[in-house]
Amino acid sequence: MAVRIRLARKGRKKLAYYHIVVADSRSPRDGRYIEKIGKYNPLTNPATIELDFDKALGWLQNGALPTETCRAILSYKGVLIKKHLLDGVKKGAFDEPEAIRRFEEWMKQNEEKIEAKKSGLEKSRDDELESKLASEKRVNEARAAKLAKRQAQLAAKAEAESQPEPVEEVQPAEETQPVTDTTPQTSPETSPEEKPQE
Repeated sequence: MAVRIRLARKGRKKLAYYHIVVADSRSPRDGRYIEKIGKYNPLTNPATIELDFDKALGWLQNGALPTETCRAILSYKGVLIKKHLLDGVKKGAFDEPEAIRRFEEWMKQNEEKIEAKKSGLEKSRDDELESKLASEKRVNEARAAKLAKRQAQLAAKAEAESQPEPVEEVQPAEETQPVTDTTPQTSPETSPEEKPQE
C-alpha cells in the first residue's frame, strides 16, 4: 500500500481550502484518509498553512510520499530540510546539535523572508489605498469646481431675470412741417436754355 501526503479539497465553488491528509494512494481525493495533519488556504495572501510539524516529519520518515503541492508546502514549513538534516545525522555526516543549529538558522532566514513579503504586501496595499484616495480627491475637486461654475452661471442668469428690463423712453415726436420745394419751377414749355429774348 503506497501512502501519500496530499490535499483533500473542502469549501465551495471558487472558495476552496484544503486539508493536508495522509491517505492511501488508491482512495478518492476527498474520500477516506488515515490522518489529517494540517490545513492549507490559498485564498489569503500569503497563503495560510497550519501544519502539525512532528506528525508530518514522522510520516515522511516512515516512507509517505508527498504530492508536488504538498512537497512545496512541506518545504516552505521546513519539514523536508529537517528530514534531510536528520538523515545526515543517521549517516554520520554531522552530529545532532549541528543539525539543530543548521535547522534553526534556516528557519530564521525563512521567517525573515516571510516577514519581508508580508511587509511588502502591506506597503503595496497602503500605497494602492493612498493612490485611490488621491485620485478620488482629484475627481471630487473637479466635480466641486464644475458644480461651482454651474451655480455661478445659474445665479447670474437668475440675477439677470430678476432685474426689470429698462423701458425705452418715448420721446415726443417733433412736429413735422410740410417740406416746401425751394427749387424754381420751370414750365415745361420753356427750358432754361431757351430764355425769351428781350
